[in-house]
Amino acid sequence: MADGVVSFLLQKLQTFASREWNLEENIKNGVHDLQIEMQSIEALMKDADAKKDHDHRIKVWIQEVRIQAHAIEDVLDLFRFQQDQESMRHHWKMRHPISNLIQGINTRLDTIKKTKESYQSMASTSSSTAETNVPLIISDGGDNIVGINEPKSKLVSWAMEPNQKLKVLFVVGMPGLGKTTLARCVFETVKEHFHFHAWIIASKSRTKSEILRSLLGKLGCSISGSLLEELGCPTDGSDLDNLMQTLKIFLQHKRHERYVIIVDDLWAKDVWDSIKHSLPDVNNSSRIIITTRRGDIANSCREDDSIDIHKLQPLSMVSAEQLFNKIAFRRSGECPSALKEVSKSILQKCEGLPLGIIEMGRLLSSKSEIAYEWKKIHDSLESELKSGGGLSNTMKVLSGSYKDLPYHLKYCFLYMSIFPENYPVKRRRLIRLWIAEGFVKEERGKTLEEVGEEYLNELIGRSLIKAHEIDFDERPFTVGVHALMHRIILSVSHEENFCTTVCAEGAEGNLAGKPRRLSVQTGNFDLSQDLTCVRTFFSLSSGKVSIGPNFRLLKVLDIQGTPLGNFPSAITDLVLLKYLSLRNTSIRSIPKSLGKLRQLETLDLKQTLVKKLPESVLKLAKLRHLLVYSYNMGSIVSFDSVQGFSVSTNIGAMKNLQKLSFVRAKRQHRMIQELRNLTQLRKLGIVELAKEDGSSLFQSIKMMSNLLSLDVTSLNKSEPLELDSMANNPPRFLQRLYLKGSLQTFPKWVSSLHDLVRIRLKWSSLSGDNPIEALQDLPNLMELQLLDAYTGTQLDFEATKFQKLKILELEQLKQLRFIVMEEYTLPSLQKLIIRQCNELKQFPVGIHNLHHLKELLLCDMPEKFVAQLRETGGGLCHLLRHLLCHISIIHSYQQDGSMEDLS
Repeated sequence: MADGVVSFLLQKLQTFASREWNLEENIKNGVHDLQIEMQSIEALMKDADAKKDHDHRIKVWIQEVRIQAHAIEDVLDLFRFQQDQESMRHHWKMRHPISNLIQGINTRLDTIKKTKESYQSMASTSSSTAETNVPLIISDGGDNIVGINEPKSKLVSWAMEPNQKLKVLFVVGMPGLGKTTLARCVFETVKEHFHFHAWIIASKSRTKSEILRSLLGKLGCSISGSLLEELGCPTDGSDLDNLMQTLKIFLQHKRHERYVIIVDDLWAKDVWDSIKHSLPDVNNSSRIIITTRRGDIANSCREDDSIDIHKLQPLSMVSAEQLFNKIAFRRSGECPSALKEVSKSILQKCEGLPLGIIEMGRLLSSKSEIAYEWKKIHDSLESELKSGGGLSNTMKVLSGSYKDLPYHLKYCFLYMSIFPENYPVKRRRLIRLWIAEGFVKEERGKTLEEVGEEYLNELIGRSLIKAHEIDFDERPFTVGVHALMHRIILSVSHEENFCTTVCAEGAEGNLAGKPRRLSVQTGNFDLSQDLTCVRTFFSLSSGKVSIGPNFRLLKVLDIQGTPLGNFPSAITDLVLLKYLSLRNTSIRSIPKSLGKLRQLETLDLKQTLVKKLPESVLKLAKLRHLLVYSYNMGSIVSFDSVQGFSVSTNIGAMKNLQKLSFVRAKRQHRMIQELRNLTQLRKLGIVELAKEDGSSLFQSIKMMSNLLSLDVTSLNKSEPLELDSMANNPPRFLQRLYLKGSLQTFPKWVSSLHDLVRIRLKWSSLSGDNPIEALQDLPNLMELQLLDAYTGTQLDFEATKFQKLKILELEQLKQLRFIVMEEYTLPSLQKLIIRQCNELKQFPVGIHNLHHLKELLLCDMPEKFVAQLRETGGGLCHLLRHLLCHISIIHSYQQDGSMEDLS
């Protein structure tokens, strides 16, 4: 990870030199010297890391390099701070000129440089530690393998199905989940049904030539054999191309014979490519199973229906307990009652990961069966995971994925150490934080947010970050990390001085190491000490936080959810701040001095009492995300449930805005016209729009060629939304559309939005136009909500329509009496919500044809309607329940919060 510190710094030095073109000569030369020195040090670090050098002296040297890297970063920040003349005149004076500070660092780097040759020698002569793939047997000690029967049965059926095509299956999951064990069980079960078989290991330490040579040998093809000469194969087995050609000719010769191959522990796509391109195009029902922790590789290889992916799941709690008890209590196989509570807590840390359960069981089996002794292990997991600890094997396996990351993804992944264990982090919040930290690199043709999303998807694909909640479009809504992995990154984060977490009262004394990032996860916290070293500050507790001048170089401040009643005045002196979140606080106003924060990129004031922003906000030219709104959370959705904010009529000056919501448009005609200058907007939210301003708003929206999400609410329920002016040039990339207010006719241009995935129509009160007919042919629509949007008595869903719709919500359709779903309609529907449709007489006709429907939720529906599903309802009830038997979840909710399970 140390090379990551240097690489990240080099990127900052390059950016600094390119942007600050009018530097004084001595500063420019000093920065250039720093770049040269750090590039040299980076090369040495990478060389030592490649050779798996863990010499203590190297570690000490790396720690000194890290200190100097942070010192360089401090100088760059101080320079930027000095450049803000407004702040400099009134608040702070530099003790030393920037050039002197740079010279001092170069002198210290020169001292480090004098030891370079000796350490280079160490790096080149140190023994290389081969990477090992730790075998994992998820066994209870006998022949029975715990929790594997279901996936084994599924994979054996896949391997044995009568399909002539060559089929490939990727078994994907995080390390320690039992992929190899599963593949071994399947392999041993099916191999006798194939003419020949092979098991090869494709770990990182092996070259493509070694892997292919191994495969040929396991298939019974000797490189030097006479058979090769007969087949006309190349006899030189040292060349990769020759090996690939040899394998292809050999398998072509055996084209009438079936084979099964297991490729275990695949790390790189090009390894699979070399095997794939060696396979002849013959249909002989052969099978290949590939195990990998790299879901991103599996997805990229899925070119057609001959390649499948099986995502291995963690053990259930029942299986986890069975496995744990067999190992921890070998004699009885049962957990004593005195240890049940602590055992359950330990198992929760394992989260169904077989490796963690096995290693934990082995460790505890050697301890006395005393609850206090077990609690000590529970509370010291971080220590046990380190080298020499009782769980070091788990650390070795899990950390392999982390070590394989490029430096920028290491930083992004380590960022999860800022948050507490099992803390759900919202996807958008995490990406905005990465951008503020400078972790996300610019790529031509993409926004930083789009690049950040790619980073997150790769970390999920590598089985490092997991999705907690999945949105309707299959993107993660919140993410987290496995509990054991969280312990590992906490340890790495501490070692690398990436982040310091404060989890207990009175722990302020642990800050002597000059933390770069500080995460407070306890109650009230004393911030009176010097914290100029801190660049990022999080408060993830409900305790009070006071921000003072000792944070002067802060770049990220996230204190959402803290008991703030007033805006902390010291914040406006943090002139390097890029990210500010005061979400879920009670602040009511923002001072004019906010305009001093010229570097600010994100201002998050969601769920605060702020209703207006000062004119000075226009000075925040770098602002990308302006989020100022609150929801009136209640059981019944009201028209004014979203409270927006008033902003300057000159808002068009904020040309870098990507996200703006929710702006109050009442009597703001000029402001609405100014919106046309915000051409970079991806998301726009407008409330209190008068009919006469509709045309002006949509003329502005026409200029937003990159708009992805549009949310518009009229002045009141009876005020019509005027949308016709968008007919000629609607935003063609629009994915989400939210319209709240009366519609005299359905806007025809909506039917042309090819990329639309979600539409919510509320209080539209359409009478002549049927929204179902207008939306049914949208090819990518996945979610549809109609709330008091249609006054008709019947909704007809025609055959083959709504091909991708997953979620359908029908609410407050006051005159709706019948819903008809023809066969082959809504083939992807998974969730149906019917709420407050009081005139609906019966369940949707044809609902039994919705084969993928998993949830049916009835909310505030009349008792007579719900009673049709109760067991006491007689013959008609039994018939209806038979029609709904494929739906796993059927719930009825009432306004008082009660829920009745009718599944």
